[in-house]
Amino acid sequence: MALFDLARDAKTIDAVEASLTAVRDALGQSDDLRRLTVSPLVGRGVAVKTVLAVADQIGVDATTRSFLGVLAENRRLSQLPAIIRAFRTLASRHRGEIAAEVVSAHPLTDDQVAQLKQQLRQRVGREVSVDLSVDPQLLGGLVVRIGSQMIDSSIRTRLNALASAMKG
Repeated sequence: MALFDLARDAKTIDAVEASLTAVRDALGQSDDLRRLTVSPLVGRGVAVKTVLAVADQIGVDATTRSFLGVLAENRRLSQLPAIIRAFRTLASRHRGEIAAEVVSAHPLTDDQVAQLKQQLRQRVGREVSVDLSVDPQLLGGLVVRIGSQMIDSSIRTRLNALASAMKG
């Protein structure tokens, strides 16, 4: 991935990763921004200006800002979520960590995140970086993805399993 190579060469992996996390959070919080990234009706010039303005507003680093401009110019903003996930995976590997995607029903406290990292570290045998997101539809519990492995302890899944068992 070109963005990772640029960040590695400039020794700004952490700054770019933090900026991409800010972009991901902005996409999650703003329906307008999310629509801008996926709508084919938004003109190229408008998309570039808007994305760069948002980048300035949320304070992304120069490398990420330029990258967002290129994505907008090439009409590739819809690929941002996949690009962010891929970058985080590459950054984790570069640090010798394994990346885990964690979805919870409610935001986790710092203590809960620390405990989760500890448990995952024991399970996989190396440092784990976690990418946290919230999905209230889980009702409770967690869904953790580490590579191709998934651990689903959500209440929604347990209720669905119980409903299936009762039908049977």
